[in-house]
Amino acid sequence: MDRKSLLLTAVFWFCVFMPGAHAKYDTRYPLVLAHGMGASAKIAGVMDYWGTIPAALERVGVEVYITSVNGMDSTEAKAIDFKNQVLEILAASGADKVNIIGHSHGTLYSRYAISNLGLRDKVASHTSIAGPHQGSRLADMIMNGVPGELHGLVGGAINMVYALIMGDENPDSLANGWDVTTDIVRNHFNPNTPNVDEIYYQSWAAKAKWGAPSVLMQVPWLIMLGLEGANDGLVSVESAKWGNFRGIQQAAWYSPGCDHLNIVGMFLGITPGFNAPQFYKDIAADLKTRGL
Repeated sequence: MDRKSLLLTAVFWFCVFMPGAHAKYDTRYPLVLAHGMGASAKIAGVMDYWGTIPAALERVGVEVYITSVNGMDSTEAKAIDFKNQVLEILAASGADKVNIIGHSHGTLYSRYAISNLGLRDKVASHTSIAGPHQGSRLADMIMNGVPGELHGLVGGAINMVYALIMGDENPDSLANGWDVTTDIVRNHFNPNTPNVDEIYYQSWAAKAKWGAPSVLMQVPWLIMLGLEGANDGLVSVESAKWGNFRGIQQAAWYSPGCDHLNIVGMFLGITPGFNAPQFYKDIAADLKTRGL
């Protein structure tokens, strides 16, 4: 290696490790990540739900914790488990509060834990990523499309899969499905889960523009276009708005968009035109500027 290369290498590592280099990301309170429906923090014990995001945050000095609840269960049951994990995180970290970042259903059960399970004094901020805050018409179609007499059979089969393969304990897929329908969320959940004045709430939506980068999202994206308009494959842009709406993530101009999986860097971090780790680092930096 020549002298110039050695110098550049030394400068690089000095910038990485020099005191204060990561100061803009060092939030006052730890970040706690809450995953969405149908998954866990370690999907089937193999795939990391949040991809490389936690590692990217830690590399810039952010204290980050990952929670994991049943993939399929009621909002309340998930909230109870989530609350207990947050209390454990507070005890282990010595922090007074946490900053919650939730994705998909994780935005709802974390809100429930704050408003109804006594976490209000333990949370500084709640960041919602592609959360179904007005429910999902896709969930309406699925739950109402299955004949009532088959609900038990279908629910039992899904529960078995999640118990045996995903590791859920006593899953309840039917409750999970109904809990994200528009009627339940708008007319029951939201009125009984108000925001807490002392907590900063913000949200982002994701949007697939002319196709879903994740193959699994392509068909539901097309269905959702007809049901609710602009969406990420599972949640519409309008439904994702909660608190201070910060905008829509739709990836670079050359990308088909940012879908429900891309926005958390899922599937090996292959997110064309969208840098998921940087997005979450920017969230941390913004929370830092807000004193959180």
